[in-house]
Amino acid sequence: MTDPHDDAAEELRLADLLPSQEDGGDDVRQSAGQRRHASGRHPAGASKPRRKVSVVGVIGELLVTAGVLVLLFLGWQTWWQSGVLASQQNSAAAEQSKKFLDQAKHAPTPTPTPVTTPSGTSTASPGGAPVDYGPPPVMKAPAAAQPFAVIYVPRFGADWKRTVRETVDVESVLNSYNAGVGHYPNTAMPGDVGNFAIAAHDTGYGNTFIDVSKLQVGDAIYIQTKDGYYTYRFRNMEYIRPSTIQVLYSVPQVKDAQPGDRYITMTTCNPPYHAQERIAAFGVLESWQPLSAGPPKEIAAEVGGN
Repeated sequence: MTDPHDDAAEELRLADLLPSQEDGGDDVRQSAGQRRHASGRHPAGASKPRRKVSVVGVIGELLVTAGVLVLLFLGWQTWWQSGVLASQQNSAAAEQSKKFLDQAKHAPTPTPTPVTTPSGTSTASPGGAPVDYGPPPVMKAPAAAQPFAVIYVPRFGADWKRTVRETVDVESVLNSYNAGVGHYPNTAMPGDVGNFAIAAHDTGYGNTFIDVSKLQVGDAIYIQTKDGYYTYRFRNMEYIRPSTIQVLYSVPQVKDAQPGDRYITMTTCNPPYHAQERIAAFGVLESWQPLSAGPPKEIAAEVGGN
């Protein structure tokens, strides 16, 4: 028979060997956590290790973000901003045209000379072209950035028109909300013998000359000034390098030649949305008529709507 005192002593001895909550519980929990970590398992609710950030990854993300921003800017500049600016430039040209018409109300009308048509009919009526009003008047070149003409090109749209200013300065003329077309200094003025050379953007800032490549032989290019309407006819175009200044010669592409005709040259960047090269469109003056005689039939509705 076992002595009760001996049993009690054995229980006390075994109790001393077990870890208590006060002095051994933490070690037990820590040991269990270490075993779970070693096995690759994480306790519920514990966060996973953070992915290591590399310099290459950061640079890549920055480049992608920059690319998206550039595309958004190009879209804004090409479509939204240019659409708004084109409308403003059209309105400014209409206002400039109206000023010319108001100034011409009291100006004398030159007496037209009857011209014999191919059918043998002689006419001096503005509605029965051709009519010869004599040599076209030629104005003096205005000060830099001053408006002096309005250009109409039906091929670019029935309501397309822009104000022409002196010089081709980017900020004051080509990017302007109330101009868009610039005249190369030291080239001829409208109606003058020589080369009336002008320039505009193809894309951005109104997309002014974006449709130059669509011109067809015989298309009309109308220039309105305080003196009248000058009708040029498109002949041909040429793709050139940005450094090709020969298109600005008095006779385009022919150095030191004595001009005998009245030319017009329109230049812009090419292809659209790029500037690797230029496109030059050439035309020649067909006729002119004073403002008091009314606008050419093709733009009569547009001018009358001013």
